[in-house]
Amino acid sequence: MSDLSAFNPPPFDPTAPLTPSGNLRRRQFVSRMVVGGATTAAAAAVAVLGVVTYTVIHHGAGALSVGFLIHDPPQYGGPGGGIASAIVGSAIIVGLGAIIAVPLGVLCALYLVEFAGPRSRPGQVLQLAIDMMQGLPTIVVGLFILGLVVLPEHADSGFAASLTLALIMLPLIARTTQEVLRTVPQGLRDASDALGVDRWRAVLTVILPSAASGILTGTILAIARAAGETAPVLVVDGTFANKTTIDMFGHAVPNLPVLVWELIEQPTSSGLQRAWGAALVLLTLILIANIGARVLLARNRKRMGM
Repeated sequence: MSDLSAFNPPPFDPTAPLTPSGNLRRRQFVSRMVVGGATTAAAAAVAVLGVVTYTVIHHGAGALSVGFLIHDPPQYGGPGGGIASAIVGSAIIVGLGAIIAVPLGVLCALYLVEFAGPRSRPGQVLQLAIDMMQGLPTIVVGLFILGLVVLPEHADSGFAASLTLALIMLPLIARTTQEVLRTVPQGLRDASDALGVDRWRAVLTVILPSAASGILTGTILAIARAAGETAPVLVVDGTFANKTTIDMFGHAVPNLPVLVWELIEQPTSSGLQRAWGAALVLLTLILIANIGARVLLARNRKRMGM
């Protein structure tokens, strides 16, 4: 009888040192390539932001002054003047848009996370609508508000711009709030149910307070995203206006994106420099909002132990 012991593999020894195989070396190479590619992409994104920020600061810093920030633009878009009315108008437009979008976005998220079941048909339809709105081009939103509000009134209006920005902010706030609500510990919900608390009361007194800082962070990010929109605002509120106003109906309200566009169109070097200055102010406000949101998000994660 032939000896078959030579064909039997040696027994597995868990204490033996690991030796790299060809497959392991290939996986390590692929891993290094993926990590290197991701690191390069991240560095490129940061570099692009740095170049854009440096360019805006380089060209716009010379236009900044106290008068530039506190004076209104000249009538009919002439030379000189400041951007005070555009700053106030942008704040009013974005603020009204946030007042419209925040309650609707939070309520949509609460319905999807707390009340709609995984097989709820209305919940599925609402989730699909939010996803579609999030991917919708902003210029299409502007055209929609143009036909819904501006054309029937035969005039641009700040209210139309606020509605446009509200539709842009709504899906961002809803999706962010959904993710924040899912991070609330399930034990809080179970404890409320065990105590016999109604679901709506548990949402108002337990779940929402636990997620408040995260919701605020998402709201600030959505506001910063909407504040820099230009194309949809040009469609519904693109008429040049130079006076500070709080009347949002029946006429255009000055805002920073439209002012930058108007200044770029001026055939003078001073107009272009003022456009860079207005862009620098807008960029600064957006950067402050984003940095503040990141700080709030970090504090919220630390508080929740994430």
